[in-house]
Amino acid sequence: MLVLTRRCGEAVTIGPDIRVVVLGTKGGQVRLGIEAPKTVDVHRDEVQARILNENQLAAQTRAIPIEAFRHLVPRTRRRAR
Repeated sequence: MLVLTRRCGEAVTIGPDIRVVVLGTKGGQVRLGIEAPKTVDVHRDEVQARILNENQLAAQTRAIPIEAFRHLVPRTRRRAR
């Protein structure tokens, strides 16, 4: 782990296109701004953990045959021309 000290307004660059800027501090909290391409997902750790957990649960779910859902859609009658 790289440990850095940054002041408000200073930044850290990760790779060629991700930049983390210290926006301010208040109490024991630090406000960060993260500039990254739209193709890069940026989440808080607790959100990322929940996403991974939900994906694992979804991958374990058995497939349900489409026939099981057919009764949910009302049948439409053809109109006479």
